Amino acid sequence: MTIWCPSLAGRRGPKYLQIAEAIGEDAAAGTLPSGARLPPQRELAYLLGVSLQTVSRAYAEATERGFLKGEVGRGTYVRDGSAMTAELPSASLARPESGPIDFSLNLPAPSLAAEALAQSLAALSGTGDLASLLDYQVSGDAAGGSKRHKDAAAQWLGRVGLEARAEHLVLTSGAQHGLLVALMACTRPGDVLLTEPLTYAPITAMAQRLGLKVVPLASEQEMLCPDALEAACRRVSAKALYCLPTLHTPTTQTLDAERRAAVAAVASKYDLILIEDDVFGFLPPKRTLPLACFAPERTFYVTSVSKSLAPGLRVGFLHAPVALTHAAQTAVGLSSWMPPPLMTEVAARWIEEGTADRLNAFQRDEAAARQALARASLPVELVQADPHGFHVWLKLPPGWNPEVFRMAATDRGVTLLAGAAFAVDPALNTNAVRLCLSHESSRVRVRAGLAIIAELLESGGEGGALVL
Repeated sequence: MTIWCPSLAGRRGPKYLQIAEAIGEDAAAGTLPSGARLPPQRELAYLLGVSLQTVSRAYAEATERGFLKGEVGRGTYVRDGSAMTAELPSASLARPESGPIDFSLNLPAPSLAAEALAQSLAALSGTGDLASLLDYQVSGDAAGGSKRHKDAAAQWLGRVGLEARAEHLVLTSGAQHGLLVALMACTRPGDVLLTEPLTYAPITAMAQRLGLKVVPLASEQEMLCPDALEAACRRVSAKALYCLPTLHTPTTQTLDAERRAAVAAVASKYDLILIEDDVFGFLPPKRTLPLACFAPERTFYVTSVSKSLAPGLRVGFLHAPVALTHAAQTAVGLSSWMPPPLMTEVAARWIEEGTADRLNAFQRDEAAARQALARASLPVELVQADPHGFHVWLKLPPGWNPEVFRMAATDRGVTLLAGAAFAVDPALNTNAVRLCLSHESSRVRVRAGLAIIAELLESGGEGGALVL
């Protein structure tokens, strides 16, 4: 019997993506017919001369894209072609009241933002000055953005203790755009970008597109370690560090002031630029000062209103070092010209009128309530979470492989992400999964999803205890 083995000749990118793409192409061409069982991961790893973790990650990616279906205890199979089309995730971010429970999306809970938007649009319609919100914004700097909007942004950043100056603020189309802008402003192809071992996955994709070399810190800790950072700076000539000091995704950890000061000291010693992703920074009612306060001359502070107010309001705030503000403004102009003025106007109004504070307070309260559900539903020794965060880092007991657990949860109607999705180095062993509690439409569905996860944990990995 011939064992299927993909051809990777001429393919580019990470090996796991090459394998996943080959699976999809062969499934579409019929080389891998519907229902065909794929080789065991260890066997395929041997045939391709790659690590077991690489093949495991490839199968997970192919499953996520809808090419494969894992059956606990039986193996991995090519999905039926009609099922692939029918069951692929929709691009819509609607919050359904029935069907699979989604713990994979780290978005804020449904709130009264729609009502606030209706009031703001009604007020705007009576101003008689809508034309300016539909025109190019070219005054003030290369990236556009009115001084009033930047003043509102500076006011908002003051809520977390950052003394932001409007002249060093750059408005972006969300935090992800802000991260891209920061990378464009401070790096060049060939530069080294340091990251935490587990990190926000899109940052590595952006870095690779910009021709950067991504180097994860060699640390056994799940949070940013100053000693590991210094060791990396001695080992490689790095240009910048990307990090999430508050409510880290996926681990939920928050750095204390002492560690932030130590990180800033290392960055100063090695002339390292810091890119601080503080998208969750507005959730904790009391919090440590941003990393940018410890090293303002070398830190890009990036946040947005997507987690604290509403995900569809694509407005980000980037506070840049003095010497790199113009470069950041230029990067906005190159990548999007400007964020939509209508959106920045809505965000500014909400900040000025106190609506933003009310919406953010709602998110804090809802996050706390859903975290309480998680603590009541799941084994406390397995749960790593912040009481004010949106997500849970669930450590798996012996007998469970994270990818097998993810597939088993999917079969039971709960979607989540395995720890490998956040690992910069595919060889990193992450025996955990991330559960996002905020995206679901109601606490009832969250409770139901957590009950399914609890039952799965209690099963002890039966039928899925194989080490892949």
